[in-house]
This record gives sequence, structure tokens and C-alpha cells, in this order.
Amino acid sequence: MLRFAPCPTNEMTMSNLRVAIFNYILSKQLNEKLLIRIDDIDKEKNIEGKDKEILELLALFSIDYSHVVYQSENLKYHQKLAMQLMSKKKAFSCFCGDEKLNELKEKAEKDGKPFTYDGFCETLSDETVLNVNAPFTVRIKNPESNIKFSDELKGDFDYSAFDVDSFIILKHDKTPTYNYACAVDDMLYDISMIIRQEDHLLDTPKQIHIRNSLNYDKIVKHIHLPLISNENSVKSLIDEGFLPSAIANYLVLLGNKTPIEIFTLEEAVEWFDIKNISKDESKFDIDKLKFINKEHLKIIDDMRLSKILGFADTDIGKLGKIFLDEDSTIKEIKSKIESIFAHKTTCVGFEGEFSKLKECIINAPFIDNFDDFRKYITEKTGLEGKSLDKPLIYILTGRDNESNISDIYSLIKNYLGEIIK
Repeated sequence: MLRFAPCPTNEMTMSNLRVAIFNYILSKQLNEKLLIRIDDIDKEKNIEGKDKEILELLALFSIDYSHVVYQSENLKYHQKLAMQLMSKKKAFSCFCGDEKLNELKEKAEKDGKPFTYDGFCETLSDETVLNVNAPFTVRIKNPESNIKFSDELKGDFDYSAFDVDSFIILKHDKTPTYNYACAVDDMLYDISMIIRQEDHLLDTPKQIHIRNSLNYDKIVKHIHLPLISNENSVKSLIDEGFLPSAIANYLVLLGNKTPIEIFTLEEAVEWFDIKNISKDESKFDIDKLKFINKEHLKIIDDMRLSKILGFADTDIGKLGKIFLDEDSTIKEIKSKIESIFAHKTTCVGFEGEFSKLKECIINAPFIDNFDDFRKYITEKTGLEGKSLDKPLIYILTGRDNESNISDIYSLIKNYLGEIIK
């Protein structure tokens, strides 16, 4: 089983979404289930409703999964296994307060070394521990040998006991720390492959050490993806009018070797190879995303586009595609559509002509094509040239200039009653 484990403490970023997408693709390729685990153990930082927003975004991107679990629901297992580690002398009670730990951190910083716990409480006798009434944390003992693992993308890693340290697994309130909870949960759900961002690389030897200490001998594969710099939140891009299919396309394409440039997630499952992903950090390119979004808008079903724009008419979908010469997002296209249907009171510089045109169009019969429509208006109003075209284009589109007015008219002719109001 694979897992995507978002935290409900922040917005979902493009890097987060790429992790979700790659987990989805590989679960399909390996014919394994995908678990969504909401890592909600940091209660103070959790944002209300953020978990539901994450699940809604996954649904929007058609990332299906077997089930959803919440990390906080496994508290009894986190505590039970911590007690097991303590009983086997693989973990110990630590009574060191913030003052003592800050001293150690300051000394390490002064010496130019990374902070590690000095092991003071590890040597306390059972009798001493029983007689101490102060609050305590639980720390896991340093590994006795180096922690080695192979990353499917980045190669082999070798961490010393010093790198891993005697880190805290249960806090003062006896809730688990991030690495401990993740390691235990990955055991509980029989996770076979962990795909996550490379900023979690130093978490991996700690989580392996926890599983080793609990005598869990299953080999878990790891893939750490490079970060995306200058990235946006996924929700902000959706709000700006980027299609989920285009965003997914962009994220699979980013720093990757693909046989084609424009594709769907379902198509990517057929040929995707995680080993083709660049090991270097990628920079988010909004212009590239706009290009991909435009290409997806070109091929989207007309009725579907129409519904996205708030209608249920293939003509409106076709109308939206006309604007792709200038626009590349749903938001931009929607703005053009709204201008067409907006209430227009006059046309600056052509006030008299505007009034005459409006009255003429309201009383005009249904006319199928623009040339005949324009001819009819010329005959009825006597307007021609600039005095006709400028206010006519404005009254039909809400814009001063529109080279595709003939094509636009053919798609809005059935709505003239709503447009000229």
C-alpha cells in the first residue's frame, strides 16, 4: 500500500499535489491501494476544515484512494508501542526541561555543531525515574549502527547514530512526535513505498530506526522528490481558472522526460517512470502552466466548458474557445463572457448611435448570420462605417474592438434578448 499524508496545517502547495499525483500514478502501476492519511497530531496548528478542503482538492484532480484515516485516531497504538520500547530499554524517560535543552542548543551553536541530546537521562536508574515527579518526554535511544537505505530516485544514503540522535517520540502530554507517529502508522497500514518531498529526507533514517527498534523487518521503499521553488497554492490556481487536468499535466511534466507534452493523468499512468524525474529543484513557471492550460481548454468538450462557465449550451463552450487567442484561463474567458452579458447603458463617444442601435436590435427579427444582421441594422438606422461598427461591437461584446465579431455573433444570436437589455 502507498500513502499520501498531508497535514491540515497549511494550504496544499504544488509540491504537495505532485506528491499526491505520483503516489496515485505508482499505486495504479503497482496495482496497490492508496491510503490518504491526515497527519493531524499537531492539534494547535490544525486549521479547521483544512482536511475537508484537501480531500475536495484530491477529488477535483480525480485522485481516487481506498480510504481516509486520521493520525490522531491511532494515539493508543503510538503510546502502547512507546511503552514496549521503554520496557525493552530501547527508549527512556527524559526529564530535561526547556532550560537545559536550550543550553545544549546554544553550546552546539557556539561550537558550530548540530544539536544532539547529551544522553543524560538515558543513564538514570529505574529507581530514580520512579522517584521523579516532574513531567517527562520519551526519547528513543540512538541506533547502535548506521542507518542505511536506498532512494529509488536519489541513490544510497548512510546516516550515523549521531545524525539520528536520541530524539523525542512522545511529548510531555504523551502525544506522539511527527516522526514517531509516521513510522508507527506506516507499520500499521503495511505501507510498502513512501513518496514524499526531499525536505523529509532527514526524517527517513529516524523513521527507519523506529521501525527497526520495534523489530519491524519489512523493507519500505523510499522516493524523495525535489522541491518546487516559487510555487503557488493549488487552491489559488484553481481560483485563477486553471483546469485540474492542466495542473496535473504540468506537475508530471515538470523536470521530467515524457513522450508527449500534453496528456491526461490516465494517459500518464501508461508510460510514467519515476526514475526520469530530475533530481534537481524545479522552478514553478506560470507561463508554461498557462500554455498547458490553454491546450487543455482547446480540447475540452464544448458542453463541459460551457458548464464550467456557468451555462449548459455547447455554443457558449465554443464561444469560450474563441477567446483562447488572447486568454489562457477560465477566469479570463469568464470575464469576456460576463462583458457580453453585462448591462450596457451607453457607448462613450457614440451615445446617440448606441441608443439608436439598441432600439433597432430590440425590435429586429431573428437573423442567422452577422453579415445579414449588420446589413439589416444599416438599412434601419442609416448608420455605417465607424459610427456603426464601434457601438455595435460594444453593445454585443462589451469591448471596443473584436476582430472575431462575426464568429461571436453566430454563437450569441440566441441570447440577444439577454444581451440587449
